[in-house]
Amino acid sequence: MGVTGWDISPSGVQSILSLVGQAADELSEAVQGYGKSAQSAAVSAGTISGPSCGNAPVGPVGAAVANFVTDTEYKVKFMGARTRKTMEGTIAATTEYVEGDLRMAADAQREASKAPTTQELNAVAGKRDGK
Repeated sequence: MGVTGWDISPSGVQSILSLVGQAADELSEAVQGYGKSAQSAAVSAGTISGPSCGNAPVGPVGAAVANFVTDTEYKVKFMGARTRKTMEGTIAATTEYVEGDLRMAADAQREASKAPTTQELNAVAGKRDGK
């Protein structure tokens, strides 16, 4: 018995996955920019006292930005990993769906090509139970 209520269009899935892939690429670029922007913000946020020489000391705003980035790093990485895993799962499920349809069609064709059984011959002849 096949799966009922499912109507998957492999070309439709491919189209949507293409759009998701583009969005994932844009997200990846944004994440890379996020890290650079956060670093720049932390350095440019200012300090309570000015630098005497060398690198500027990190002020409270810069430290807060750095803490924010540290606190959100896992969530940002999780988004990328979840997107990739979801896309791979969608591809695998669609492949199984198509291969399942092909297997069912092959099984049905194989059954149809078999010689009729005695019961099937009797049914066509209007006989029941070989009588």
